[in-house]
Amino acid sequence: MIKEIYLAGGCFWGTEKYIEDIQGVRETEVGYANGNTENPTYEEVCNKNTGHAEAVKVLYDDTKIGLSFILNLYYDVINPVTINRQGGDVGSQYRTGIYYVNPEDESVIQDSILELQKKYKEKIAIEVKPLSNYSKAEQYHQKYLDKNPNGYCHIGKDKFEKSKVAVDYSKKYTEKSKEELESSLTEMQYNVTQNSATEPAFQNEYFDVFKEGIYVDITTGEPLFVSNDKFESGCGWPSFSKPISGSSIVELIDKSHGRIRTEVRNKVGDAHLGHVFNDGPIEMGGLRYCINSASLKFVSKETMEKEGYGYLLSLLN
Repeated sequence: MIKEIYLAGGCFWGTEKYIEDIQGVRETEVGYANGNTENPTYEEVCNKNTGHAEAVKVLYDDTKIGLSFILNLYYDVINPVTINRQGGDVGSQYRTGIYYVNPEDESVIQDSILELQKKYKEKIAIEVKPLSNYSKAEQYHQKYLDKNPNGYCHIGKDKFEKSKVAVDYSKKYTEKSKEELESSLTEMQYNVTQNSATEPAFQNEYFDVFKEGIYVDITTGEPLFVSNDKFESGCGWPSFSKPISGSSIVELIDKSHGRIRTEVRNKVGDAHLGHVFNDGPIEMGGLRYCINSASLKFVSKETMEKEGYGYLLSLLN
């Protein structure tokens, strides 16, 4: 089902470009939202106190991407505590705002704002209201950065690269039943992922594999790690400096075997992966994700496109 949401995040040139590349977003348009007049011009919005915000109309396929996921990406390119200012742009038209047309979206938005608030001491300044007085902006504003690649943008290039590979894994990958896992996994894979067992060190499939590619969760197929972040730790298990996305894993306190460790599990499939330690290479961030080979499937660079992971090829060297 195609749904819509309207996001204000400063200058709409950069915000549109950032959002249009997200997988699951079907269409974007820039316009003026939630002001006091109908069909204002750009000059009126900037100089006549119409009260409108520069906003991006986002049409998205909610079978591919959820509203919460879109909002989390949106938060990544705004300062949510500033009022009427983003980057070097100042004025009420540059305020942050989330404007909805479906009443059921309000609770999703408010829950998302509450989670965001936990990260800030200052009060979140994002306006949340039903959409009103929206009109499409002039044609020269539409896809502005596509037409003017060197045009002004308040969003860093690294954010655009991130949005291109962002995937709502909760929509793409799903948890399998115990019966499905018993029939599809080996005995070792099942014991490791479902019973939190540990495979033997130096006697597993990937501890000494350093080919280009990605490592996906054996139970769901969700991408977890990339070969660029794999290193030789000497521990006898695959070691990585970080996951592809922090949202794909959960970390839990593990007090088994008389020790206190941090367990790493796949968020979608709830599969045990391994543990994370603070003894990794400093130049790679200082962490060591020690992961069981039995929890992973390696997808080589050469086969990523064929197996549906071509969108992650840009992560490789």
